[in-house]
Amino acid sequence: MKRKAQKWGKATIMAACAAFMLFAAVFPADAAPAGVKTGKETGVRKRIALVIDDFGNGMSGTKEMMALPVKFTVAVMPFMPTSKADAEEAHRLGHDVIVHMPMEPVRGKKEWLGPGAITTDLDDSEIRKRVEAAIDHIPYAIGMNNHMGSKATADERVMRIVLTVCKERGLIFLDSRTTEHSVIPKLAAEIGVPYAVNNVFLDNSYKPAYIAKQVNVLSRQLQSRSDCVVIGHVGPPGLYTSKVLRSSLPALQRTADFVKLPDIVRGLPAFPEGLRL
Repeated sequence: MKRKAQKWGKATIMAACAAFMLFAAVFPADAAPAGVKTGKETGVRKRIALVIDDFGNGMSGTKEMMALPVKFTVAVMPFMPTSKADAEEAHRLGHDVIVHMPMEPVRGKKEWLGPGAITTDLDDSEIRKRVEAAIDHIPYAIGMNNHMGSKATADERVMRIVLTVCKERGLIFLDSRTTEHSVIPKLAAEIGVPYAVNNVFLDNSYKPAYIAKQVNVLSRQLQSRSDCVVIGHVGPPGLYTSKVLRSSLPALQRTADFVKLPDIVRGLPAFPEGLRL
């Protein structure tokens, strides 16, 4: 695995990130889901679960993200040059760690996914084998989310196996929501896997002004719901995203607390329509 990880270069990761950001777009919800009380209604402070994807390959912004002075979740790609080191450092700093599982997209090249990816042409036993290997590779992992995956996360056969393994290992699952056709909420509720759903991608574009705009999207979503999951990335946007986040923290923390992902997992239906990739 080590040899494969070394062949998986930063240029390839950046190409994959660029493809993801090109097609990703946010669909903010106008209101909280039925039955979910907002912070205004309950008097409880709002909660933000920040997740940073794409750790594991020594990408730009890794050090800066790790130094953010709030709780967040570190999503680490398996079988990469710094996968174990990043997971161990995150744990040392008190951050939660999840496996950032590469999964097949509708568009994009399979080689962008990296080693051990889940694709829809794999048989059941190979999918299980790859998911178990990825979990074993990332120390301190308490959950999993999908890297890309708009095709795989819409495939009930594939995701039933993935979520069954998560159930067996006691992991939570975060639906990164790269397609509105995701079957994760339905299957997670059926299988009994605690799950959450992404609400906002911060850095579809690498421009600081765009990332700042997405922070405003986050703020607007918090006006109508108590909890919000937000995803950013190391890699091409990493330095920009870390700077915008750090400068935005005082304003966000006036009305919301940054919490760990397990604090807001639930079995409710998915919040907004997702992203298509």
